[in-house]
Formats: sequence, C-alpha cells, structure tokens
Amino acid sequence: MLRRDLPLEHPTGRVIRLAEGRIAPAPDGGVLQPAMPWTAAMQPLAYWHEEPVALSLEERAGDDWPAGSDWLARLPESHFPLVSTALQVGAWLRDHRFCGRCGAPAERLDAEFAMHCHACGHRNYPRISPCIITLVTHGDALLLARSPRFPPGRYSTLAGFIEPGESAEEAVRREIFEEVGLAVGRIRYFRSQPWPFPHSLMLGFFAEAASRRIRIDGEEIVDAAWFSPHRLPALPPLYSISRALIETHLAEVAAR
Repeated sequence: MLRRDLPLEHPTGRVIRLAEGRIAPAPDGGVLQPAMPWTAAMQPLAYWHEEPVALSLEERAGDDWPAGSDWLARLPESHFPLVSTALQVGAWLRDHRFCGRCGAPAERLDAEFAMHCHACGHRNYPRISPCIITLVTHGDALLLARSPRFPPGRYSTLAGFIEPGESAEEAVRREIFEEVGLAVGRIRYFRSQPWPFPHSLMLGFFAEAASRRIRIDGEEIVDAAWFSPHRLPALPPLYSISRALIETHLAEVAAR
C-alpha cells in the first residue's frame, strides 16, 4: 500500500532508480532497490508498506531497464500507484530544472513536491493534465478504434485532452465527434486513473451513440469499428482504465 507522505526524516530507505522513463530492476526482480543511504540528490517519494522510498533520477538507463509501461504490465495491479507516482515525479523533476517564468535555475524544496526559483519567486508543482477516455456503445456493441501508435491489431477506447475552459462532458462530446464523427446522447462517468505518460489524469466515461455511422479523422484515428461483445479485437492492457471500461461493459451485457 502506498502512503503519500514524504519520508523526510529518514536518511536511508528503499530506492527507485529512474532514467529516460525506464526503471532499474532490483535484485528481487521488482522496482524497489534494497535499503541504502539516501543522497541529497534523491527525491523522497512516499511510503510503501510503511517503508520509506526515494527516487533516484539518473542520467542514463541501462540496457536491461524496462520502460514504465512494461513494469505496469508485469507487476501486480497494487503496484500501479507506486510506479505511476515515480514516473510522474521523475518526469516533472527532469523537465523543470529551470524556472518557466524567468529561466533561472530552480531549486527543489524538501517539504513538498515543488521547484522554487529564488530569482523571481515562481514556484512550480508537478503538472497534471486532465484527459477524457470514453467507451462509446450502441446497445451491446462497442466502438473501438486504432491509433497509428498502437501495436498491430490493437483497438481501444477514444481519448483526448480537455481544452482550456472546457468541461469534461464537453470534451467527451467534442473528441468523439472529431475522431469518429458521432453524436452521443447519455454520458455516464465511470472513474479516474492517473496516467504517467508523462502526466495525465484520465477521466473515464461511457457514452451512448445516436447512430452507428462512423467517419474517422484519418490522423489520430486510422480505423474504427463496432464490435460485438462476443467477437473482439486485441484489447488494451489489463492495468489500463480503457480495459476497465471495456470489461465493465462486457460484464453489464452478460448480466442482462
């Protein structure tokens, strides 16, 4: 279990070694290195099963360091908060070494996740970018689509960033219409999931389509189709909220 208090009073503890979005494997095959003295460069991160954990942000990843997404696929689901927190905090530390307002070097603060600029006083906190991710349905059928970045054969739900001044529900309707040309009726909130690639928060929804006529945009979406619950393509990984949306719909159909 992850406890989100910063372990500031501990000179030693477990360490996650991170570089270029990749995490070093520990001797036991997990992500937590054995307890060791912490250096001033390490970022206190959290408690994992009441053990203090720090993040060591390193210059280069080893050839045998799996990517963060690979770790999430191989570890138990309970490890998702730990790994996603390490990935997101690591990306923030890497990208905010200098002040975004005046360009001066920024200094990491100890008491919270914050980078402070002593030149102009600006303080930067880890960025979180809200996104919507939606399973569109029409009766029992599921609308699934392919991004050009997906592995061959994989289809998933529709997703996109929320724009400035836009509500999550407005983003659901806009993204669906832009990507597949569909108008939707009832929208139902599901749940959220942090998505540290690099700093998103996914807000999951179900949406009911008014028709099945699809018109893909050809850029973000290269293919989309309606699928029967009994005949599905390759699906997203089990740890993803996209897969949770799909599995929830399938369970609801089976229970009717």
